[in-house]
Amino acid sequence: MSAFSDALSVTASGLEAQARRLVHVSENIANTDTPGYRRKTVPFELGREDAHGVQRVAVGRVTLDRGALPRIFDPAHPLAGEDGYYEGSGVDLIVEIADAREAQRSYEANLKMFEQTRDMSQALMDLLRR
Repeated sequence: MSAFSDALSVTASGLEAQARRLVHVSENIANTDTPGYRRKTVPFELGREDAHGVQRVAVGRVTLDRGALPRIFDPAHPLAGEDGYYEGSGVDLIVEIADAREAQRSYEANLKMFEQTRDMSQALMDLLRR
C-alpha cells in the first residue's frame, strides 16, 4: 500500500505547486496596469527524498522579472518625470493568460492522477475484502 500513498503524495505536491503558481499568475494579472510592477515567477524544483526514495515537487523562491520596464509617455500622469515618461508594468497579459492555462491543465492532470490512484486503491481494498 505504500506505493499508493507515495503516488498520492507526489500528485498532491504537484497540485499544491500548480495552485501556488496560479496565485502568482493572478497577482500578475491584477497588476497589469500598476506602474513599476515587476512580474513574479515561481520555479519548480525536486523536493527532498523521503524514506522510500520518492521525490515530490517543491516550489522555489518567488523571483521578480528583472527585465526593463516599458517607458510610457504621459505628461499628465502623477508619476511622470520632467520628460513626461514613467515606468509601466512588466506584465504581458498574453504571457500570463498562457501561463494560467498551462497551470490549470497541469493542475487538472495531477488531479486526474490523484483520483485514479485513489480509485485503484479503493478497488484493491474491495478485492481484499472478498
